[in-house]
Amino acid sequence: EKKNKIITAEEKSTIAYHEGGHAIISWLLEHASPLVKVTIVPRGRSLGAAWYLPEERQITTTEQIFDEMCAALGGRAAEEVAFGRISTGALSDLEKVTKQAYAMVTVYGLNDKLGNITYYDSTGQSEYSFSKPYSEDTAMVIDKEISTLIESQYQRAITILSENKDKLNKLADILIEKEVIFKDDLESIFGKRPFDPI
Repeated sequence: EKKNKIITAEEKSTIAYHEGGHAIISWLLEHASPLVKVTIVPRGRSLGAAWYLPEERQITTTEQIFDEMCAALGGRAAEEVAFGRISTGALSDLEKVTKQAYAMVTVYGLNDKLGNITYYDSTGQSEYSFSKPYSEDTAMVIDKEISTLIESQYQRAITILSENKDKLNKLADILIEKEVIFKDDLESIFGKRPFDPI
């Protein structure tokens, strides 16, 4: 923890809504990893942090990736829902979802436009080492599909948080006051997570 890092009240509020957005989306989506703990106390370069309990799985479905992407975008979406603006605080979230979307489209063949094809070379000895193994037209389709995937999950996060704005406000207030929240705090607002084993 870096309690000596100077953070304004406005920044603290932004961080609380950002982390609260991640927590709420993760709580409400079946395939997102459920929350264990969230803090708005700075750690290293991060201004806030959340810990989740990831599900152990050997393979991942499209639905699971979509829920994870939506949860990762929940922080940025919460800032937009709460303040009508976004900050630079979501860089690592954007990096994560961009890599996930890129992998869906170019590696795992999980995109309807491109179909059952991969541009992944598992040997590491690609004959395409000096150029992309696809045309410029295909590159444009890849870019558009990645953007569409990310934007659709961002809009999904906006919708979920807009429908739960009162709960987002409540959670952010608790975070601002306590600086750390746990699973119990989310249960007090939302009730038991419907997807957790009884």
